[in-house]
Amino acid sequence: MKNFFVYLVSLGHMCVDLPPGALPAVLPFFVLYNGLSYTEVAGLMFASSFLSSIVQPLFGYWADKSSREWYMALGIAMSGVGLGISGFFHNYWLIFAGITLMGLGCSFFHPEAARIVNRTSGEHRATGMGIFSVGGNAGFGIGPIIAAAALTAWGSGGTAIFAIFGLVMAAIMLWAVPRALSYTKTIEEKLVKTGKKVLQQGRNDWNAFGRLTIVIFCRSVANTSILAFLPLYCIHRFDISEAAASTLLAFLAIAGAFTTLAGGWLTDRLGLIRACKYGYVLMGPAFALLLFAPSVWWIYPIIALISFTLNGTYSAFVVLGQTYLSKNIGFASGVTLGLSSSIGGIITPLLGKLADIYGLELVIWILAGIGILCMIGAFLLPDPEKTGEPENIEAAKA
Repeated sequence: MKNFFVYLVSLGHMCVDLPPGALPAVLPFFVLYNGLSYTEVAGLMFASSFLSSIVQPLFGYWADKSSREWYMALGIAMSGVGLGISGFFHNYWLIFAGITLMGLGCSFFHPEAARIVNRTSGEHRATGMGIFSVGGNAGFGIGPIIAAAALTAWGSGGTAIFAIFGLVMAAIMLWAVPRALSYTKTIEEKLVKTGKKVLQQGRNDWNAFGRLTIVIFCRSVANTSILAFLPLYCIHRFDISEAAASTLLAFLAIAGAFTTLAGGWLTDRLGLIRACKYGYVLMGPAFALLLFAPSVWWIYPIIALISFTLNGTYSAFVVLGQTYLSKNIGFASGVTLGLSSSIGGIITPLLGKLADIYGLELVIWILAGIGILCMIGAFLLPDPEKTGEPENIEAAKA
């Protein structure tokens, strides 16, 4: 039942991330049917990603104070309906409002979902978080395909399909989540009666969480920048076509799903700190290898290594953040899940300016340097067992 619930929340994660994943494919249709400018298009992307990521920690803090299992269902419905209704509007600000609703739905879902996955995954929290994260990867991967098919067939009104997905999945979550949580509570009560350990809240270590946040920011810069500059670098370096360069991003996305799962499995066996150290120690060299690849075919195994350093550590730093702030797991999830996905976009325009002046090779060297900063930061992270790892109920009673 616990495994089923983790997979169910992962499916919900896929549905809540379908609309933001589809948005880049929807935007050309908005330009075609509504004559939006590039500035207005950029505004919609801002409403979808950066704005929602910034408010996500606030929703996480709210979830810690007044958690309700229906938050997840509400977030899925808001996300689907937000994009679903935007296709029926022709006024820019009404479209903007729909996309903002979509982004807020994602912010509503993620902290509560990650908090509950942490609770229900037992001793395999990193594996559970890896399964949960792959659902989001799938949403971003499938979303553009659904959008292209629906809007080609039905015009801009084809966005309604995302509202249907969202409302159906929200109804499923409303039915299933209370039953799964009731089962989990029963299991925990049985463990207490038999004297076995049950993870409870410990204490917050804000100093450790602050160090982790710096690592997450550096990782976000690297993740956002490789998506922006890898195709351009390979076109410049190896003289390949734009279509061939786009396959590199597809390979990066596929590798990301596998390395996220593998990273969660390894983290449960290595431990949170060791998983971060082993992953980030490879980041700098992995980016540097891009500069020495003799042909574009060597880029693919290098991408797999880069993906492992970026995504294989994902479950580790999310669970580590929840452990450092064991009294505010929702807030910690909002920071680690929300800010890690887009906060690095603040630095990307600066790197683009440097590329215009000094060339793309300098950007790759900078990313290698950022990888070294991630490694240093990982080695400075304190062991959670010494900073407030959740205690078991029996110890707390004593």
